[in-house]
Amino acid sequence: MDCNKVGNLIFKLRNEKKMTQKQLADIMNISDKTISKWERGLGCPDVSLLRELSQIFNVHIEKILSGDLESNNTNGGNMKKIKFYMCRDCGNVITATSEADVACCGRKLTGLELQNNEEYDLNIETVENDYYITFSHDMSKDHYISFVAFVAYDRVMLIKLYPEQASEVRFPKYNRGKLYFACNKHGLTMKEL
Repeated sequence: MDCNKVGNLIFKLRNEKKMTQKQLADIMNISDKTISKWERGLGCPDVSLLRELSQIFNVHIEKILSGDLESNNTNGGNMKKIKFYMCRDCGNVITATSEADVACCGRKLTGLELQNNEEYDLNIETVENDYYITFSHDMSKDHYISFVAFVAYDRVMLIKLYPEQASEVRFPKYNRGKLYFACNKHGLTMKEL
């Protein structure tokens, strides 16, 4: 850990929050001299204080330790590069329009990769102004579709599914797009609509 980089980051984050060293020190129940010492690179925060710093500044602990808040490469949020992240512990689903640094339940998540190993017998009907989609897939407690997402050029519509639920979804009718299915055993598959 480079104390100069960590100190510079703490200084930057503190100023973004428009806080004085004294205000930050009071929140953390430490001396303002300690904050000054960190910001001058003469020492680093104790491990026991990292979680609190992370919460105050809304920054991951690993970013504080590295002393760097690197930005993602800008790609304009292209929906063709959409990524789905799914937590294996709690089932949360997160989407991003490019690679992202995502964590859930204390674990870093990696984007789901497209697999071409599972075919679904899709039946797509138009009901009122919606696509009514049924598909053949086991929906047991051990093997099920976790979510279905419809991705168009400017939007993502996601429906979370659960074990023992019917294998059907309904999306508003849209010109064209892609349907993504996330199986808890076989990963992510995609079908053009």
